[in-house]
Order: sequence, then C-alpha cells, then structure tokens
Amino acid sequence: MRKGEPRQGRQSKARAGAARAAAGERRLPAPAEPAAARPALRPEGKRDAAAPPPPRSTAMRLAGEVERLERELEAARSRMAALAACADVDPLTDVLNRRGFERELKRSLAYVKRYGPSAALLYLDLDGFKSVNDRHGHAAGDAVLKAVAMVLNRHVRASDVVARLGGDEFAVLLWNIGEVDAGRKALAIEAAIARTTATHAGATLSVGASVGAALLLPLDQPADVLDRADRAMYARKAERNRSKAAG
Repeated sequence: MRKGEPRQGRQSKARAGAARAAAGERRLPAPAEPAAARPALRPEGKRDAAAPPPPRSTAMRLAGEVERLERELEAARSRMAALAACADVDPLTDVLNRRGFERELKRSLAYVKRYGPSAALLYLDLDGFKSVNDRHGHAAGDAVLKAVAMVLNRHVRASDVVARLGGDEFAVLLWNIGEVDAGRKALAIEAAIARTTATHAGATLSVGASVGAALLLPLDQPADVLDRADRAMYARKAERNRSKAAG
C-alpha cells in the first residue's frame, strides 16, 4: 500500500484489475476437439469400376459343366423311375407282382367309388402245378408260369391289369364288365390255360386253372374284394374236383 494514496482509490483500482482479468479469461477460445476420422469422400459421379467379365473360354467351360450336370441329373431320374417300376413287376413273368397289384386295386376301388363304373376281379390258382415242380424241377415250373402269364395277357384288354400274386396264383382286374360277363371270362381263361403247353428239357408241360370272380363294390376295401374272389376261386376248384371224380 502506497503512502498517501487514498484507501478507497486503491480498492477501486484492484476491482478494475480483477474485472479485466476475468474478461480476458472469457475471451480465450476453447481448445478444439480432435476431428473424428471420416472416410475420404469420392468426387461426385465417381463409382467403383465393375469387375471385368470372365474370359469367353471360362464362360464356355462353365456352361458345358452345367449341361453335363443336367444330363447326369436326368439320367439319375430315369434310373430311379426304372427301379421304381421294377419294384412293382414280377421278374419271372413280367406282369405286376403283389405290391404293384395292391396299388392298382386301391386305385381301382377309389375310381369305382367316385365314378361308379363296373369292374371285376378274377382270382386264379393253377391246378397240377405242384406235380410239374415235383417231377420236372423248378425251372420247368417257371416255364409254365411264363406261359400262363402270356395267356392272360392275350385274353385281356389294354385297360385290364394282370398280376402274379405269388407262387401259382394270379389275378386279373377287368374294367367295364358285369357279373355275368365276368363269369364267362373266368371260364374262357380256364379253357385257354388248359389248352396251353410249355416245353422244358424235351418235356411238354401243361396245367389247369380254377378261376373265381368278384365284382368291385363302391364300399369295398381291397381285402374285401380279394376275400370274395378267393372264396369264389376255392368254390370253383371244389366244383372242378367233383367233376373229375365223377368223370
């Protein structure tokens, strides 16, 4: 404190200095924050260049590979279809086996139920077949089965179905036929089989057949019509045996 200077003046100068210092602090700029990293902007209208197309030789090679794979896929599908068909066919006689026949019978019953056409099932059992096997062997029996299958195919229409159910039993599905005509067809098939012979190892072989017929009814299940046709076949076999005994 200076001597002789009024106390009040000295206080006023001190306050003025403090005010100037405070004002100077307010005017100082705030330190700049570091700018966030930003991706470099491409000039307007500039874009990434498209990938160059593959060489012509590469494209042709790829196209050829696609064609080869398509051919292999089609061949595989054809083989699968052939195998599926073989699964339903009896390899000895080349007619449907039981599996294929049961599928066709289900379809036929569904068609009869929906549209009402007439159809019949013939059930065949060969007479004397066991004797052929016992005397001449199974190869001779196979020759007889093939001959019987050929007879059945010759005596039905293209719309009908022939099947070997197993052993010496066959079945035929006949379309657009009534009960009377189905019975006549059964007798005609019996007569045709009786006239048929097969040859094996120099021996002439022949068998008979008993055929039962049953109509397909709208409410039938496959087992129903098979049972009726089977019972009709055994009734016919008994009748034929009685006729032979009486003759």
